[in-house]
Order: sequence, then structure tokens, then C-alpha cells
Amino acid sequence: MAGIHKVDISWDRRPGGTVATVVFDNAKRLNVLNPPALLDLTEAFLGLAREDDLRCVVFSGAGGRAFIGGADINHMTTMRHPEDGRRFLTMIHKLCQAIRDVPVPVICKAEGYTLGAGLEVAVSCDIRIAADNAMFGMPEVKVGVPSVVEAALLPRLIGWGHTSWMLLTAENIDAATAGRWGLVEQVVPAAELDAAVERCVASIVEATPKAMRAQKRLMRRWERLSIDEGIQAGIDAMAQSVADGEHLERMTAFVNRKRK
Repeated sequence: MAGIHKVDISWDRRPGGTVATVVFDNAKRLNVLNPPALLDLTEAFLGLAREDDLRCVVFSGAGGRAFIGGADINHMTTMRHPEDGRRFLTMIHKLCQAIRDVPVPVICKAEGYTLGAGLEVAVSCDIRIAADNAMFGMPEVKVGVPSVVEAALLPRLIGWGHTSWMLLTAENIDAATAGRWGLVEQVVPAAELDAAVERCVASIVEATPKAMRAQKRLMRRWERLSIDEGIQAGIDAMAQSVADGEHLERMTAFVNRKRK
């Protein structure tokens, strides 16, 4: 029973390129992550990264009660040796890294619970849009383990104080608080979640494809570079974009429109 889940990928072929929607379905158990699910999701995102026509990915959980409700506690209670924990957490990290390595924006569509490993997956996405019924938390210390792997991304998003609150108190926060803290980029009524995600997707697809991939690649580099190095990396990225010539049609059309 532990392995019963689905990873559904649908494709929306648009004039500007392809939008992929990934739905993780372990809804009977709040979409918790066990090893088979982690392997299947990682494989799915590694495959998406190889799609040349891909413009955007929307990632959601099935059932409406959770994006991902965390790691599978049933599996974690079977871990007895240090290597058991190392293997399982490495699998979670590999999924998060596969999401971060997709060369186009990945949007997390969150409703219901996003907890523990689920929040680590969510912060590995580029943009998070939440329904107003969403709840977020890192409950690990209450079940005897620290929050790890991509929890390390949290201070960059919400600062050390808010990170300390989430990891050390293990209390959940609601969507409104997540929005104020910068954990999610947008909070909307649950009935408007699909429309809000579509507006974000449309804005992404409207951009030119090479520029969008260059922008995400540059942002990932900024995470590792000093300010001076990041600025130089941006100059190099602009030089490469000019060499690609993708800007010419859009900029020429803009200039001609202004002259009319």
C-alpha cells in the first residue's frame, strides 16, 4: 500500500511554447512522500528538464487537502540506522534539486497543508501561489528529528527570525502569514487559485524563451556568488543574450510602436 500514488503530467501546447502541469496524487494520505513517490517525482522533473519547448511547470497536489503533507511517517518509523536516514533525506534532496534544475520557472500551487518535506519541495520551486486555506509548517522537531536539506533555503526567503520561529516552535502558519513573511508570493481565495496560477503562467509564457532560461540560470548563480561576481555574471549573461539575437524582434517592435 505504501507505494500507491500517481504522478500525472499533462501538456498544454501554446503558441509561445509548452506548459506542463504535474499533479502528485497520494491524496488519501495528504500526498505524503515515501521512497517510491520520491523516485517517481524526481524522474518526472528530470524528464521535464530535457524538454526543449518547455516554458513553465505548474506543480500541485491532488485532492485539495494538501500540496504535500510531508514525509511518510510510516516509512520513517522503520529507520533504525544512520544510513537509513541519510538515504531517505538524500532522496528528498534529489527531488528538490531536480525541481531547482528545471531550466524554466516552476510554480507551486498550494492549497491545504504544505508541511515538512512538502515545504522543502515548495521552496525549491521558483514561485509559490497559495489558496487562502493553505497552511505551512515544519513539524520535524516535534517528532524527534531536525528540519534539514532544502529547509536551508528558508532564511533566504523569510529571514532568520521567521525561519527560527518555524523550525524551533514547529507551529504552522496560515496563508496570510506566509504571504506577509514572503514564504509565498501570492495568496488568493481558493476559488480563484486556478485563475491566479494561469495569470502567472501567461506572464511567463509571454517572455522570450531564451531570456527566461537565461534569467533562471543567472538567478541560480546569484545564490552562490558574491555581489561583485553576481554583477559580472549578469553582464556576461547580457552579452550572451545579445549574441543570441532573441531581443531584436521584440525591441524593434517596441521602438516602432513608440514612433507611431
